[in-house]
Amino acid sequence: MLFLPLYVIMFLINGSMPGKGGLPIKAGKETMTKQKPFVPANLLSKLWRALIEFDMLQANDRILIGLSGGKDSMFLTAALAEIQRHSPIPFEVACYTVDAMFDDCFPAGELHSFCAAYGLKHYHEKVNVREAWQNKGNTPCFTCAYFRRAATNRKASELGCNKVALAHHHDDAVETFLMNILASGQLKTFLPATPLSRSGLTVLRPLLYYREEEIREAIEILGLKPLKNPCPYDGRTKRAEVKEQIAALCAGMPEIYAHLAAAMRFSSAEELWPRQLSQQEMTSKFRAFWHKKQKEQ
Repeated sequence: MLFLPLYVIMFLINGSMPGKGGLPIKAGKETMTKQKPFVPANLLSKLWRALIEFDMLQANDRILIGLSGGKDSMFLTAALAEIQRHSPIPFEVACYTVDAMFDDCFPAGELHSFCAAYGLKHYHEKVNVREAWQNKGNTPCFTCAYFRRAATNRKASELGCNKVALAHHHDDAVETFLMNILASGQLKTFLPATPLSRSGLTVLRPLLYYREEEIREAIEILGLKPLKNPCPYDGRTKRAEVKEQIAALCAGMPEIYAHLAAAMRFSSAEELWPRQLSQQEMTSKFRAFWHKKQKEQ
């Protein structure tokens, strides 16, 4: 007979993962009382679901969290620190911040203190996004994202980490999905876990089941104080435009968001055209078609 730990049984029944060790743990003659959780169990159920459903954790993983200081990455840091306490699969966590040099007053001390409260090491480095961008295009968003990713992946490899955890949530995934449809005609969004062939790293997005509003509420409950985004283009990006478009559509048809989310999943109900053939493939088909007619004559 298979015996499951109580916290696993509670997760299967309630969809939430309580902390292990409801009773004091005896260590020799001393008794260790239960630690106060960084994040309450009821706020972790969607994180547990993503970690388990998408096989995000393997034994002895070394995970580097991309910590911007915003609400999403702060919640991810606190939540993964709590998960680390209870996971039957052991893993290590550290945090890394890219200073894009938009502001002279980079809050290194605040970020260090925030991570230290969870027993995590924090690293940061400067990346001059404006200099890299050199006023090419409308905004430096693409350049900023590219260099942030590159710097984070490089630091992860340098520290011996095999995974990077980013704080994208469900709204981010749906917005990216619609942006790709509108901008490039592709049914595409980021994946829960993405292996990178060149670096050997795997990028995790453990918060993909959380709506943005849920994270706002969680931040309030935990008493966390997100840092102000120093980006001069904050709120004036293509993503912000798409967010507003989705909100406007949902005002008239509230089910639109859920339908967009459902469309991101593979489904047996898909009825899409075949892929577009290349010019060479079409030329070959045209020749074969007319050659067949000539043979019949």
